[in-house]
Amino acid sequence: MSTYFDALETRSRDAREAAQLEAVNTQLAKYGIDRLETLAGLAGLPVLRKSDLVAMQAAQPPFGGLPVSNIAHVFQSPGPIYEPGGISHDWWRMGRFLNAAGIGPGDIVQNCFGYHLTPAGMIFESGARAVGAMVLPAGTGQTELQARAAMDVGATAYAGTPDYLKLILEKADAMGLSLKITRAAVGGGALFPSLRQYYVDRGIQCLQCYATADLGNVAYESPAMEGMILDEHVIVEIVTPGTGDPVAEGEVGEIVVTSLNPDYPLIRFATGDLSAVLPGESPCGRTNTRIKGWMGRADQTTKIKGMFVRPEQVAQLVAKHDEIARARVVATREGEMDMMTVRIETEAGDPAAFEGSVAEVLKLKGKVELVPPGALPRDGLVIEDQRSYD
Repeated sequence: MSTYFDALETRSRDAREAAQLEAVNTQLAKYGIDRLETLAGLAGLPVLRKSDLVAMQAAQPPFGGLPVSNIAHVFQSPGPIYEPGGISHDWWRMGRFLNAAGIGPGDIVQNCFGYHLTPAGMIFESGARAVGAMVLPAGTGQTELQARAAMDVGATAYAGTPDYLKLILEKADAMGLSLKITRAAVGGGALFPSLRQYYVDRGIQCLQCYATADLGNVAYESPAMEGMILDEHVIVEIVTPGTGDPVAEGEVGEIVVTSLNPDYPLIRFATGDLSAVLPGESPCGRTNTRIKGWMGRADQTTKIKGMFVRPEQVAQLVAKHDEIARARVVATREGEMDMMTVRIETEAGDPAAFEGSVAEVLKLKGKVELVPPGALPRDGLVIEDQRSYD
């Protein structure tokens, strides 16, 4: 098995950007949108959110009128949202991740992602086929049967959530079974360092990916385990939560993805997850941009004094005043009362100048605190809840 899935992984930045620009313009043409001159032009297009998909699909079932094609399956995710799926070669692009995880011909992958309504099972199965591996379509649950099947068929690799493999291994130990699993490709949950070390101690290399039902694979770990490398067929932007405005490189923000899958052209799809771009390239030799991985949820909607305050409202406040660089809502309590402080980055000197806008846009009155430009943390938070719920 070659080190890389294909030559795309090691191409130059210029070659990658040129190919992606051509591909994204092909996608935009399906919506009747004018061609972009550079990839940076994506920032001028609207963001598509899951809530938008729910409304669009309710009006035009099943896919909201989007220009989908070559569809073989329909899946359902919470919302509900209906996702198309294809059977062409590695439709969700998971083979690239499995290859990086060392899975290939001769392997038997015990696929413990769900096959019922949701696409996760099919996503990983198509990736296994792309690297020439055999699949045991185990799905979820029935751990005793899973352990027995793993031994009987000689499963060498695991695909599933990070924690379920541990249950299978422990069940196998209790049953006196010896398993041959040496590699694990996981997603759909947090891979804590202690859990990864547990697998290492048992001789299992465990790598994780970041994927969604709508987009397929977005980013993945290589054996270097220094961040997550972006897939070659997506364009990822990191934006200020509640907006479509890209943050400076290295700052935390919401992951917005443009898919280059010609069968399901999602443009600037907001995942609702936070991450940040890492500088430089991976030591493994793959040249695409890396992100830090999952760093929390971008939807920081918080109820203060009985009213919801949303990131979009904070963005509206910033947009209302040219002299505001950034803003951050901080929720606290004094006694049994909710308190709201709006910290504003500005060179202005009079908090009263913004009090009316705070009440109008956020629908709440609160203390306005002015801070100099650069004073607010670049951690992706625009609403910070400091209240204790213990």
